[in-house]
Amino acid sequence: MQWRRGRLTIGCALLLLCAAVQAQDPAASSQAAPLPAVIAAIDDGHFQQASARIDAALQQDDLSASTRQALQFQRERMRRMRIDFALDRNQVMARIRQQIPDLSDAEFDRWDAAGTIEHLDIDGSRFYFNRSASNLYRVNPEAAARRAPPVKPNSDGPFEHLHPHHSEALQQALQTGATSVAPRRLQVTQSLTVDADAVPAGETIRAWIPYPRAIPGQQEDIQLVASQPDNARIAPETTLQRTAYLEKKAQAGQPTEFSVTYELTIHARYFDIDPEKVVAAPLTDELTPYVQERPPHIVFTDAIKAYSLKVVGAETNPYRIVQKLFAAVDKTPWAGAREYSTISNISDYALHAGHADCGQQTLLLMTLLRYNGIPTRWQSGWTYSDESVGYDNMHDWGWVYLAPYGWVPMDVTTGQLDSDNPKLRWFYLGGLDAYRITFNDDFSRELVPAKQHFRSETVDSQRGEAEWRGGNLYFDQWDYDFKWKMLPVKSSSE
Repeated sequence: MQWRRGRLTIGCALLLLCAAVQAQDPAASSQAAPLPAVIAAIDDGHFQQASARIDAALQQDDLSASTRQALQFQRERMRRMRIDFALDRNQVMARIRQQIPDLSDAEFDRWDAAGTIEHLDIDGSRFYFNRSASNLYRVNPEAAARRAPPVKPNSDGPFEHLHPHHSEALQQALQTGATSVAPRRLQVTQSLTVDADAVPAGETIRAWIPYPRAIPGQQEDIQLVASQPDNARIAPETTLQRTAYLEKKAQAGQPTEFSVTYELTIHARYFDIDPEKVVAAPLTDELTPYVQERPPHIVFTDAIKAYSLKVVGAETNPYRIVQKLFAAVDKTPWAGAREYSTISNISDYALHAGHADCGQQTLLLMTLLRYNGIPTRWQSGWTYSDESVGYDNMHDWGWVYLAPYGWVPMDVTTGQLDSDNPKLRWFYLGGLDAYRITFNDDFSRELVPAKQHFRSETVDSQRGEAEWRGGNLYFDQWDYDFKWKMLPVKSSSE
């Protein structure tokens, strides 16, 4: 996390704006006071109460522009939550019965009460997450065992299990002493298509498509091949959430298409860490921001402190602390996630929800490590595979600072591999495969050029963003695609 470079995005920064306001400006704290109560009411499902509080607060003439905007975002957050939680009991039961035909009401109620059918109670009525039925089989072993054959296995990425590429990277690193090995080169076309008539004809749509950051030793030789329309504006290398910016006028009855094509070389990373040589990192000015809280998603709550004590115990070796916390978070079942912009504290959500996706697991691990004084930072982008496999997906992971080795990667979601070789089993604590493109070296940072309206994704940047002068275009108003093909790896002389 690089606090001193870039700015927080509108949506994320506004979630807990009041915390910073009250800490720095007591005179302004009275203006921000409605915000924490609104956030708490929404988290508790009291939408009518929250709406009334927002309406009353917005009537105040002396309300600051930032607090006003923060309150308006909370209204938008409720709208997005209703989109994510759009199913009633009968609809969810019907979906579950597609695989468990004899599901009883009592079984459903028991699984629902245990929290394995994700729901949200809004103003006294229960609504279910759109992906709660498919997630049930990932987080509830009893439900998974009840499925009638044939049972379709969960779809995992090719590198979530031991793969020849892991051995390739490990062997090259150990043989050469290099930490950047086994390169791959590919061409990518990522697109964003706004629905027909999502905005009035003739209006200009502004689009941001994620674009890779140049990272020495990790991804290099990035070349823009083409864009649609032409003249894509590529954000500077220093942009922590890098994008290609495009504009196009909408035409009546026609979808508005944007795309960017580029080539790059990606290296696997592997750091051969001796745990006994790891010492506490001196907290220099450069490292200090990476052990600090960063509300709203990295907060040292009482629950975080208690969980850390339970897992870490009396351990003092920084590597062993990281290893213990990595293993603990790795046990959290993966499940499809609700939109990040709807969650007021992602690390706390991941700790209590009983499941988490890659970004949620990463933020939980980062919070625990920072609480233990171990510097960590965020990284995210898109994973891909050899074309014969045909797999790609959005993905988040992180980096941890271990003295004397410096920054080393960690991917807690891919987690421990099924190998008796400790170096392979713990490959993703100090290593990364070469099948991931990095767009972001931090979360919740401003895009270039900056958006004028709330972002659809306030934390990550993988699908893209779109807006027009009338407001943001949310995910239900456009679609995205990611295509790639492998290329020959360039020789060092090219």
